[in-house]
Parts: sequence; C-alpha cells; structure tokens
Amino acid sequence: MSMASADLSEELSCPICLSIFTDPVNLKCGHNFCLNCIESVLGTQGESGVYTCPECRETFTKKPKLLRSIALCNVMKHLKIIQPEQKDTGIFCTYCIHSPVPAVKSCLLCEASLCNTHLGVHSKSEEHVLTKPTTSWSNRKCSKHKKLLEYYCTEHAVCICVSCSMAGEHRGHQLELLNEAFEKNKKKMKNVLQKLTTKREKTEKRVQSLQEHRRGVPEKAAGITERLTVLIRDIRKQLEYLEKRVLSDITLQQEQVLLTISDLIQQLEKEKDELTRKMCQIEELYKMTDPLTVLQEQESQRDDLCGVEKRDNEDTQIDDKQVPAGGALDEDLISMTLYTGLADILTDLKKGLYMHVKSDISLDINTAANNVIVSGDLKTVSWSDINQHRPETPDTFTYDPQVLSTRSFSSGRHYWEVKTSESGGWCVGVCYPSMGRGGPQSLIGNNNKSWGLYCYYKDLSVVHNAIRTSLPPPLSCDTVGILLDYEAGRLYFYELCNPIRHLHTITVTFSEPLHAAFGVWGDGACVKIMS
Repeated sequence: MSMASADLSEELSCPICLSIFTDPVNLKCGHNFCLNCIESVLGTQGESGVYTCPECRETFTKKPKLLRSIALCNVMKHLKIIQPEQKDTGIFCTYCIHSPVPAVKSCLLCEASLCNTHLGVHSKSEEHVLTKPTTSWSNRKCSKHKKLLEYYCTEHAVCICVSCSMAGEHRGHQLELLNEAFEKNKKKMKNVLQKLTTKREKTEKRVQSLQEHRRGVPEKAAGITERLTVLIRDIRKQLEYLEKRVLSDITLQQEQVLLTISDLIQQLEKEKDELTRKMCQIEELYKMTDPLTVLQEQESQRDDLCGVEKRDNEDTQIDDKQVPAGGALDEDLISMTLYTGLADILTDLKKGLYMHVKSDISLDINTAANNVIVSGDLKTVSWSDINQHRPETPDTFTYDPQVLSTRSFSSGRHYWEVKTSESGGWCVGVCYPSMGRGGPQSLIGNNNKSWGLYCYYKDLSVVHNAIRTSLPPPLSCDTVGILLDYEAGRLYFYELCNPIRHLHTITVTFSEPLHAAFGVWGDGACVKIMS
C-alpha cells in the first residue's frame, strides 16, 4: 500500500467490518459500506419494518436502495488499494476448521477470531466488540462476572464490567466509558509527555553545556599551569639574583671591615716599633749614674716623652672608635636589602596572580544597627544585647544586627578576608546600596539586592532572594576569604584552612555598585576584617 493510501485507510474502511471497502455502496444519507456488510445489517432490520443507517442512525420507512459508489470505486481503482496482508500473528479464524486462515478481527463477546469471510456474516450489533486478533480474552473480561470490561472507575482507577457498576463494589462510584477514559488518559499522557520532552531537552542542553565546559577545563588548566610555571620560574630567577646580591653585599662588607682592621693593625704595629725604640732609649738613661748626663739627655728627649703621654690618650680613642665591635658586619643593612628585594618579588607575584592584594575595607558606623558594636578601628563588628543609642541615619539598619563597608565596588577584582567567631551566627556577603534598611526584607540575602554566606554553629548556607542553599560539609577553621569579580559577575567564598577549600561561587550580572555586608547574631558572635 502506498503512503497516500495508508493516510486514507481510515476513510476507505467500512464502518461495519472495519476493513477496506469491498464493492462500496452508499445510502441516501451519503455514508458508504461494503455491499455484503450493509445488506446483512438491513436484512436483520427487515422484521421491524424500520431501517436505519449504522453511522448516522437516519431512519427509512422502506428498505433503502443501495447505490454503487462510483467515485469511491474509481479512487480505489486508481490507488490500487488492496487488503493488506495479515501479519503472521499466529492467530487463525476460529470457524475455518478445514484449513487455517489468518484472522483479521476478534470478537470479545464471542471470544472468537474471524477471517474476512466469517467477519462479513458476523453480527454487527454493538455488544459484539471487534478488536485486533487476540487470544487474551481474560484480561478483557471481568474476572468476577466474566463480562466485558466496559467502564472505568475513576475512584479506584480500574476497568469494570456493567455488573460491577450496578451491584458490585463499584456501585455508586463515578464511572466513565472506556473510550472516554482512554481519551482523557491520552490527553494526560500527552501533557506529561510534553513536559518530559521539555525537561529532557533542558537536560540535554545542560549535558551539552557541561560537556563543553569539560572540554574547556583541560585547556584552561594548561593555560593556568603555563602561566604559573613561568611566574614561579621568574620568582626563582629573582630569588637567585637577590641571593647573589645579598651575598655580594656581605662579601663587600667583609672586605671593608677586614681592610679597616688591617689598616689599624699596621698603624698599631708601627706605633709598637716606635714605642720599643723609645723604651730602649729610656732604659739606657735609666741605667746611667751620672746625674748631669741623665738630666741633659732627658732635656733633649722631652718632646718624645710628652708625645708618649699624648699618644696614650689618642690610642684609647682609636681603640674605642676605629675598631668595629667584635669585627661585626652591618646586619641591619643586609636585612634591609633582603627585605626590599623580597618586597619587590612579592609585588611582581601579586601582579601575576588572579587574586590581587587585599582591598582596604572599613565598617561604616552610619549603617550599623544599634544592637551591634563596631570597634574603634572600624574592622570588627560584634553582637550586643545592649542598645548602643547611636543616632539613626537613612542608611542605618533598624531591624537586623548588620553593617556595611564604607567603600563600594563598581568594577575590577576585590578580595578581603574575615576572621569569624565560633559562637552565635554570622553572615558575610555583598549588597546594593539600594537595599532596604528596615523589616525582615532587609536581612542580607532575604531580597534580590544582596547575597550572603551564613554560618550557624559551623553549618553553612548561601542565601539570595530569600532562597537558602545548604553547603556541606561544615567549616573546619575560622577564616573566610571573599573574592569579588565585578565584570565577570562572580562572588567566590573560600575557607582559608590548609589546604584552601572553595565553598561556593555565586554567578550574577551586577547592576549597581556593591558594598561588603556583615551580620552577627547571638552571644559572642563577631566578624573581624583582616588587614
């Protein structure tokens, strides 16, 4: 059968035998039937004297004249429609006992299968329900009353027979005809199928997105590895250069100190020789016994003796000032050289890393609620059950124990760290300056203008727009890092233990400047911004 004829098969099937028309004829009402099928039906109606169309139930006082449907015959002739071969189902006509003939229909009432020939003479009454060939009669009949299942009980969601509905356990229940229930169920299944299809499409897109992300991870990791490898290699070179520079400075200082000491030693050796000479002269005078000679000689050496006394004082000064204490080097100068070099390396390191230097953040006391204490250096906020009686401003929180930072961020990357308490609860995050200041909706994360990381007894969660998401496992240390990438629309939270653990990333397109936000609840609760 061609595709066109397959599409028209329902229109070209006899409503009595449900098979392709054979010698199609029509009644005055316009409905078509097989010649044998309609003659059989009209024959059973002859006794009553009233004839009706099996399709529209139009009545005729006389047996209607059967008119050959020329147009339908021509259509069938041109399309070369033939009765499709019965698939080999292994079900044969019950009444063909001499040779097995494949069945085309089964009658549920008769519990019999029929070939085309026997189908033509089979009863066409409504109680004889025709279906595709089957041998499963039991599942189409009530197991209790052995009658056809014709109704559907909506209360128990089961198919029942007429006896079940009238006298059985389903009496008085809401019932539907099988076809009606079937159509309703088909609509429900269609809706479910559409929803499942939509959900599957979303899942497929998510899988594709994750696959693309997975393909990009090695490339990104390779890029980061290459960048950090170059950075670490450069750090090694700078450290090697700094080492050579510091060692060179030590060597130079050593040489200078040794040269100074050598000069002093040489100077003192000369003075020692001079002193030895003078000692010899004085010893000779000391051994003389002639007073006149001794005094005359002493008078001629008076300048030398006075010079000896004067140099005694000068020698003391030389020992105190020119000789380094223990020959020590200038360690402070060496330390300063090392510190300056390391600072330069650290500056270059910060430029090469994604996470930049910590942002300078201070607390804005004008935003602080009166049930929090703000430290004098504007770095620590702690909860208090005593009203602080600070004057309220339009920016002051009046409902929750919260405070914002003085500065805001509208571009770039910014990083800050906080040390948190083990007692009570705390929150760190960001918010727009337009966030409300009073009522439950002013709580960080309880609106669409703020995002917060909460901790109660080390149990973590993130909150935005009043939606809370738990983050297992709990914190293992008391220091948290927050990284804001404004242009990328990302807010990262890290636990700064060893090793560092990524807690959560919030992704959103920011539309206003952002303030750092802090909240504390309960005895001992506090958050300290690390410098």
